[in-house]
Amino acid sequence: MASSRATEEVDPDDPVRYFLEDLRYHGKSDRTREAYERVLREFESFLDAPERNPRGESLPPGDAAQRECMAWVHGHRGDLADSTVATYASYLHRFYAYMTQVGAFDSNPMALVVEEMNESIDKDPTRREISVPQMRAFVGEISHPLERAVVVTLLKTGVRVGELCNLDLRDVRLSGEASEAYELGTRPQLDGRGDALFVGSDAGRGDVVNGEERTAANKRKRPTVVPVDGELASVLTRWLAVRPDAVSDAEPLFVSTSKKWGRRLTPQMVRNVVETHAREAGWYRRGGGAEENVTPHYFRHFFTTHLRDRTGDRGIVKYLRGDVATDIIDTYTHNWGDRVREVYEENIYSLL
Repeated sequence: MASSRATEEVDPDDPVRYFLEDLRYHGKSDRTREAYERVLREFESFLDAPERNPRGESLPPGDAAQRECMAWVHGHRGDLADSTVATYASYLHRFYAYMTQVGAFDSNPMALVVEEMNESIDKDPTRREISVPQMRAFVGEISHPLERAVVVTLLKTGVRVGELCNLDLRDVRLSGEASEAYELGTRPQLDGRGDALFVGSDAGRGDVVNGEERTAANKRKRPTVVPVDGELASVLTRWLAVRPDAVSDAEPLFVSTSKKWGRRLTPQMVRNVVETHAREAGWYRRGGGAEENVTPHYFRHFFTTHLRDRTGDRGIVKYLRGDVATDIIDTYTHNWGDRVREVYEENIYSLL
């Protein structure tokens, strides 16, 4: 939605009213504007109440961050239909995108929130097309062992960002040097599977798993064992050779090497890593949407698209992604060694 006022200096006392007025200028019906106003005023009230919003202080919409937006959206789950929650999120996303475009706000905190809603608003966006050679060159520019391990894990396994953050040492089995330095892969589900990752379904935001309260959720409903090929094994081994001692007894696989030294990586930390490198590659633009920007979720799309095209086997790709058709899960769980690893290793793309 372009604005005739996009070049003005905009600092409205009432951002919601300003936005609604521009909706009228753009020909939106009274009914549409009333729906937006109801949702946006409710969000405004949430921010204004210190006892309700995560910041614990009264905030104007322009000062809200991703955490406040996510908390507000999450607060509607269970009370409203998923489609209604998605609609509310889309209203808020459009409000922030527009106010950012006209210069009233510095950024759009809803951009990351809607990305983590499993694409409820746009289930099949047209995304940037990146070839395997282009992605290989992108990975080649990442030298930091942690950042390289994070990106390659996302690209080689298709896990969601929260699932990556929730991985513990017990969830990864590697042979060679890493297994001598750490007690890896103690999950019984990894027995006899070779080098592999176990992605559980038992982690929700706020749940205590392996003795640690989690700040991110695993969205799959059934656990999955994902093969680790030679490239990913080498990248993870290099990371483990320099990994700081973890603060948590849960022994997270990925921990911070910066200000939060030794603490489990959060989804926001991972997004920051990916955004930094994507910007350098010209694959990320402030204000860009899912069709343009490369984010951690884009890597899941890349994994799905390229592996499905190479294998021609949608069932295995669904299994690896954690999609939950019972017949698919049962078939590949029982035939994991003969089928899943064989097909995966024959078709997974090379990134190094």
